[in-house]
Amino acid sequence: MKYLCELTLEIQLDNKTFKNYLFFWVGQIVSIFGSSIVFFVLVWWITDTTQDPIAISTAIFTYFIPMIIFSPIAGIVADRYDRRKLILLVDSLQAFSTFILILFFIFNLMQFWILLIFVAIRSTCQAFHTPTANAIIPTMVPKDRLSRINGINFLFTSFVNVIGPVVGGFLLLFFTIQEALWIDIITFLIALLPLLLIKIPRVKKLPEKHERDSFRTSFKEGVNIIHGISGLLSMMIAFMILNFLYAPQGTLMAYFVKVDHGGTVLAFALVSMAYNIGMFIGGITTSVKKNWKHKMRMIYVAYIIMSIGSILLATTPTGNIPLLMIYSSIIGLTLPIISSLYFTIIHLKVPHDKVGRVLSIDTTLSFVAMPLGTLLAGPLANAIGTPNLFLISALLAFITITLIYIFSSIRSLDTIKKIEIEEYNESN
Repeated sequence: MKYLCELTLEIQLDNKTFKNYLFFWVGQIVSIFGSSIVFFVLVWWITDTTQDPIAISTAIFTYFIPMIIFSPIAGIVADRYDRRKLILLVDSLQAFSTFILILFFIFNLMQFWILLIFVAIRSTCQAFHTPTANAIIPTMVPKDRLSRINGINFLFTSFVNVIGPVVGGFLLLFFTIQEALWIDIITFLIALLPLLLIKIPRVKKLPEKHERDSFRTSFKEGVNIIHGISGLLSMMIAFMILNFLYAPQGTLMAYFVKVDHGGTVLAFALVSMAYNIGMFIGGITTSVKKNWKHKMRMIYVAYIIMSIGSILLATTPTGNIPLLMIYSSIIGLTLPIISSLYFTIIHLKVPHDKVGRVLSIDTTLSFVAMPLGTLLAGPLANAIGTPNLFLISALLAFITITLIYIFSSIRSLDTIKKIEIEEYNESN
């Protein structure tokens, strides 16, 4: 296509560049560990303090709004400006906001509406961080290692998320919330070191009129790229709908464990741990499996397994925490497979210098329905009960992914162009 000839990438994926990426990646994993603990601590504080599903859904809704507002431009910013400096800026802002949050707890000034402000700040930082970090991958990782690196990334992300809730639960048993939140600042300082020491390649454009393109033009170009790749738009729309349907489960899990099953903070930590153990196993699967021949078909199968696990979760007998752990692990198992294959498809199909804007559009589509699902989760849980809400959502997800897979162009993503197949097989 015409856009393939418009830009020239000046990236050399040598061993040093790849080693620099690994150093950067280790720092990001440490940072994710801190964020995992903070997320657990804040969700439990809201659940324990309010015991109100509407309050919980409002907090999660507040998290998604900045994602929707800033994601469309975040990827474009990542494609245009220094990605290292951008990550450094947003991570520093997030750590500073955590420090201020700690002060509010220390002086007993924390109220629910104040916490919502800090949730929005963290969300804004993540809106810029996520597409930027993902856009760095193809600029520092050789093509033959993309699929495996994506799998390893989810593997270790799952690992830190396994221990994150457990650490968060034990911290709340022995420390105050303000003391527990210091872990976020400590992990930020550790993640800061690679950002200060390594060089992240910049995607440099030829000195043409494209340098003067507006953000609107760049965003439109990203939309054109998505339309130009058969099945990609269908895949993004499918994920958007499924994110809407699974929003109640992600929003009200703490409430589901505490109120519907009489669980403690430790019980919630164990269920969260089981979920992330499933993700860890799924991550191992994606890292060991070198080449997935039919990526989209595997995504479909994984979603079916997730739906079945969600149905079983919703129908678990009251107070049976071990069963909740088992079904949560089944759900978690599917996510790394889905996400790794999803991003691998994008990395293989989309030019490196356009990945940022495509991912930002993808993030916008993925999150555009989630705030609605999140906002409806609280009132619907009050009206029909959390277990019934989880069950109906899982059944609808099962039907939706099946219909889209059968009747849309999404299956064409398994048919890679001949030149891409040859290059991919040679590198693997």
